[in-house]
Amino acid sequence: MSKTQKGVPFCGTRQQQQQKQKDPSEGVRESLEKIKHKFIVMSGKGGVGKTSTSVNLALALADMGFKVGLMDVDIHGPDIPRMLGLSDMPGVTQDRKMIPIPYSDNLVAISIESLSLSKDDAIIWRGPIKHTVIQQFIGDVAWGSLDFLIIDSPPGTGDEPLTVAQLIPGAKAIIVTTPQEVALADIRKSINFCKTVKMEAFGLIENMSGFTCPHCGKEVELFGTGGGERTAKETGVNFLGKIPFDTNMVKCGDSGVSYRAKYPDSPVTKAFADVAKRMADLVK
Repeated sequence: MSKTQKGVPFCGTRQQQQQKQKDPSEGVRESLEKIKHKFIVMSGKGGVGKTSTSVNLALALADMGFKVGLMDVDIHGPDIPRMLGLSDMPGVTQDRKMIPIPYSDNLVAISIESLSLSKDDAIIWRGPIKHTVIQQFIGDVAWGSLDFLIIDSPPGTGDEPLTVAQLIPGAKAIIVTTPQEVALADIRKSINFCKTVKMEAFGLIENMSGFTCPHCGKEVELFGTGGGERTAKETGVNFLGKIPFDTNMVKCGDSGVSYRAKYPDSPVTKAFADVAKRMADLVK
């Protein structure tokens, strides 16, 4: 006979219930098993445009006709919902899996922010709790069949990126950097991180590489240029491309408007299209 405990229906004995519970790692495997290519977007430090790169890369791949999922597991700064203008909560399947939110015909997205009671809550958890939450979140999403899954990881090489890297079998890393030397030093740490966790460092993107003055048209090297490409060659990592700096990118992200849709002919939009094409060519 069915019973209810705290509003949740259940049947049978406690022992039977425990037997029905799946190993969390099995839930992760099932959630991701129909996805062809999984990429973790990471950076050695914050402030290099990792999340905006994740968003625009996913949009560019979707515009090429691929079925794309975008997953935000940046537990301390889940900004993807705001950047995409998504305010809906994910739906739930009959077996209690979360359904990613459709953004377009080819792109669906979901954020770990969905697990928070309030968007303004600070996450003050120790490492083991973060690991459990991230594992549960990744395993509780009903992605279905996808060509690409782009995963926005927390910055750095600490507990959270380690958890994401270890949980997602077959994932490859895309490392985002800016051209200045401080950031380039962090690239090497990120590459060594990938080697340690036995994850392929698939490619490197140099973000904020040059800025064209909107008044005089002069090219300005805000943070230098070419350092990312040089480091990629030195370390044997695929160089996926350079993304120029555009102040409109910040404005669009803050207002939840797609930069790609608003500025379809901009150098930034073209650069992301080139990066997406290179990615698709490399995984053929």
